[in-house]
Amino acid sequence: MARNVDYTTRRKAVLAAAIDRYIKDAQPVASEDIAKEFNLSSATIRNIFAELEEEGYLTHPHTSGGRIPTNKGYRYYVDFLVSEMELLDEEKECILQGYKREIRKLEDALEETSELISAVTRYAGIVSFLEWQDKLFYRGITRILEHPEFHDFEKIKLLLKIIEDKRCLLDIINRDLDDKIKVYIGQELGCPEMENCSLVISGYRIHNRLSGRLAVLGPQRMEYSHIIPALEYISEVLTTVLGKI
Repeated sequence: MARNVDYTTRRKAVLAAAIDRYIKDAQPVASEDIAKEFNLSSATIRNIFAELEEEGYLTHPHTSGGRIPTNKGYRYYVDFLVSEMELLDEEKECILQGYKREIRKLEDALEETSELISAVTRYAGIVSFLEWQDKLFYRGITRILEHPEFHDFEKIKLLLKIIEDKRCLLDIINRDLDDKIKVYIGQELGCPEMENCSLVISGYRIHNRLSGRLAVLGPQRMEYSHIIPALEYISEVLTTVLGKI
């Protein structure tokens, strides 16, 4: 029984390591790379990869023997494998510094927050205000286009159209309104033009009332372990700032 538990734990660790490496390198992950991390043979890792692929957590491009995460793999990673997500003190200080300038208007605060989200996460930052149904503040769209997933011109065109149109984004951002972090990965967005994207969403409050959403838009291969705690902290700080306006 103990061996069974150890094997299950090892498979989860291999999956996490494979996704971590793919997030970092944007290249299919070879068994040899992961074998070094675990001091196991490449053959053993290949067997684990094959099982994870059979269960739908990994797949492989036809042109490569390496594996990449699937939608299901990313979802498992976010829900169960990303643990102890904590911002460093210097990152928190950087966010606080972003709000040092006195802000007198709500619109200025939301616009500045979209820029701050983009600067901290290196993806696109989006801010909505529930009472302004047709308005979004967004910054950093060009940062998304730096990633290899968006080097296809047709994909770029479709994504920019969705962002400019705003309705699809607002529909997704305003789902399940509460304070909790929401993560929509690929097909979960329900928008074919964004199926190679992920959206991480959090809420903010004004005088103890849920008033809008903050979001990070990036590739599925985004750094969830950094993005999630960063967005949570920005939500907390923005709620404090808006309480003083």
